[in-house]
Amino acid sequence: MSGTRPERLRPYGTWLPRRALVIGLARSGRAAALALARRGVATVAADRSSGIDPGRLADAGVEVHLGTEEESLLEGVELVVKSPGVPGESPLAAAARRRGIPLWSEVELGYRLLPAGARLIGVTGTNGKTTTTELLGAILRADDRPTEVAGNVGRPLTDAAESAGPDTWVVCELSSFQLEDVDSLACDVAVLLNLEPDHLDRHGSFEAYRDAKFRIFERARTKVVPRGFGIDGIEFSAADDLPAEPLIPGRHNRENAAAATAAARVAGVPDDAIAEALRTFPGVPHRLELVRELHGVRWVNDSKATNTAAARRGVAAYDAPLHLILGGSLKGEDFGPFARDLPGNVASIHLIGEATAELAAALDAAGRAYDSDGDLATAVTHAAAAAQPGDVVLLSPACASYDQFANFEDRGDTFRRLVEELG
Repeated sequence: MSGTRPERLRPYGTWLPRRALVIGLARSGRAAALALARRGVATVAADRSSGIDPGRLADAGVEVHLGTEEESLLEGVELVVKSPGVPGESPLAAAARRRGIPLWSEVELGYRLLPAGARLIGVTGTNGKTTTTELLGAILRADDRPTEVAGNVGRPLTDAAESAGPDTWVVCELSSFQLEDVDSLACDVAVLLNLEPDHLDRHGSFEAYRDAKFRIFERARTKVVPRGFGIDGIEFSAADDLPAEPLIPGRHNRENAAAATAAARVAGVPDDAIAEALRTFPGVPHRLELVRELHGVRWVNDSKATNTAAARRGVAAYDAPLHLILGGSLKGEDFGPFARDLPGNVASIHLIGEATAELAAALDAAGRAYDSDGDLATAVTHAAAAAQPGDVVLLSPACASYDQFANFEDRGDTFRRLVEELG
């Protein structure tokens, strides 16, 4: 892996369109529009929201249309780039397909803009993507390699491509929403961490969600997969011997560390550099993040646990009595198995948000007591009153955040603020 990188599969060679349309102007869409405009592509950008500040886009010459999804925006367009938050059945995406216009995700564009010689490690899975991606970045830096970390919740790949050189290693977190519209993306190392039901409200079925995830393997040079998963590749498990024990807590994080170690070894990183990163990597915000300890009670922000599989991992990380804050916006999951499997050390449960009724029904069926607190501030107040020295208050919502917050980061930041304000 340390030698010269083979030419990427590029059906269009170095082709860029004369005119492109970018759909969705959150972080990824804005980065894609700016990248195209900087390369002289006549770029149109559209978002159904009218409340977005066109700012830098307009300054860069991007033609911005807000509050509209008119099909006329496709006139003269040779490429459509879709932000991950835009569903595939959105009017402009569907119209582009009908017209035979190539439709790429932002990561497909970013991949094509990487300089020749740059190497790409892709990381996907239901849970643990951000932690493993950032840990791999730390491992590569510990080996003194030029490294860019990009993807799903961080820096868009099109931004990273601007900074990458021919010797750069790019580690990219890849969600199912990003992978469903790739065309030529080929990872030097493709990592699948795990696969459990998620985003069923978007994909419609577990099979469709799985198929989107598996697109990471279509042109991958090396696959890194969970042991016993049934896919040929380099295997890993939480029981692996590692060069050092990871600083971050929990069996699931040991599994993330094992996946990062396997991928790093494929990339030729020596064990001493891997060990240094494992011993010092502190984890990522909003994932089992210790906010503070107050009167002997640990307050932990696990806002990134947006499905039941992630919340299970958060709960399993602690043996102490737990006061668990659950709830948020719904994603089509069945809460029954999660409620039935909650361990005995969960001392109190505090429900918030849109999912309260469904969570309450599942907890009732499981014979578990709970408080319907409604909002996060009330849940924090009630958990503070219930917790004793030695206990843990854990925000691990098992739900998305879009009912009461802009995103899971906003939810975690709010929790952090509420906890810091406790006397």
